[in-house]
Amino acid sequence: MKSPTLADWVGDIETFARRQWQRQPAVFTSDRLSSPFDLSDLDTAFESGLLRTPYLEMVRSDKVVVPADAYTTARVVHGTTHHGFADRAKVLSNLRTGATLLLRRVDQWHPATRSLVARLSEETGRRVEAFFFVTPVGGQGLAVHRDDADVFVLQAAGSKTWYVHDAPTAADWSLGELPGDERSPRLLQSVLNPGSVLYIPRAFAHRAVGAAGLSAHLSLTIRDVSLRDLRSTLEERLAEGLDLPARPLGDAAIADACATLLDHVRAQLDTISSQDLRRAARARQSGRPAEPAATETSPTQESFAEAARTWDASASGDARPGPASVSRTWRKLRAAARPAH
Repeated sequence: MKSPTLADWVGDIETFARRQWQRQPAVFTSDRLSSPFDLSDLDTAFESGLLRTPYLEMVRSDKVVVPADAYTTARVVHGTTHHGFADRAKVLSNLRTGATLLLRRVDQWHPATRSLVARLSEETGRRVEAFFFVTPVGGQGLAVHRDDADVFVLQAAGSKTWYVHDAPTAADWSLGELPGDERSPRLLQSVLNPGSVLYIPRAFAHRAVGAAGLSAHLSLTIRDVSLRDLRSTLEERLAEGLDLPARPLGDAAIADACATLLDHVRAQLDTISSQDLRRAARARQSGRPAEPAATETSPTQESFAEAARTWDASASGDARPGPASVSRTWRKLRAAARPAH
């Protein structure tokens, strides 16, 4: 099934960009809205036996730290004990006492979520990540806090009450929990049900409380570049085409390297605009080329099933070294190593 577009969630993109994007929180409802990851997918993840830390965590907003062994178990594999495997019974027990289950980077291990994240990243030109929260009635996984990302919340099950407060008043704002921020202007209070999407602009303080049933939602974070990203990108751009020895010997060589480096940087700076730097930093952050060719297609990874179907053919060609070609290479290496008679 094709991943939804941003327009499927917010309607007209131009109206959303003008009214809400990085300006105001908003709730959208449509019969086309659904989360690619829900509680049945969560069960499947547990039943696979491969879900483990750091992909899962349990949190509470009441300053109580939930230790990993309270929701995971250890296994012995090939005589070695490995910790951190998800234990569904323990997780459910913690949920019943008010803790929240947090699954990190669902896009890294769930195909449908990965497709949605890739689609959203392509549309926004930003790095997108996915997180899944399961919260009991009255539970609150995180206290009121600010994220360094624009957030879309897709309600998957149950219902949850969201409170969104105003943006920070200064550019030098802090991430994380803000216990006094409850007193800042509240811009939105809404109960999300399945089929609802909440948009929270970057840095707007927010919190959520389970309202009914076992509440589950997928959070999609859209991250923009930071000063660190801009610095790193600028360093890469300034170093392009630079050919200098890594370790010049002696004062004269070091002085020459300094002069060459400064001349190169000055010349490079004249070719880089602020728009170029911003575009390159966003492309670098999202893992995409800054200016893909018009005919370029998205790369797809070969599956094991596809490899198996073409294995014999590829072994005799140049595409991939199958067992036969590897064997021939090994025979050549052994022959070359024999002493001449």
